[in-house]
Amino acid sequence: MSPEDLRLLLKDLPAVTEDVKWEDKLCFLVGGKIFALASLAQPLRVAFKCSEEDFARLTDREDIIQAPHFARNQWVQVLKASALSRREWQDCLAASYGLVVEKLPKKVRKELDV
Repeated sequence: MSPEDLRLLLKDLPAVTEDVKWEDKLCFLVGGKIFALASLAQPLRVAFKCSEEDFARLTDREDIIQAPHFARNQWVQVLKASALSRREWQDCLAASYGLVVEKLPKKVRKELDV
């Protein structure tokens, strides 16, 4: 898994932007809000928001932990890309995107057409 792989998984989601924060974190945002972030250094570690149900299910798996500094907000961190199948990556990232979009103000969602 590389930053480019993540970009490919996210390319079809509308209004996604990227930014580098905290010196070495590639952040994926919608409406200015982060829904996924990845370390730029290897090994690539990816964190994303999830539902309470998915949080419990995912953190029971090997190589997936509560995301440092984000766990109270239902974020997980994937330590190895192989912890999820490609389909699971797509589903989890799309779900994270959806959770963040639904919290955006209506005006912002309308402006972004999401």
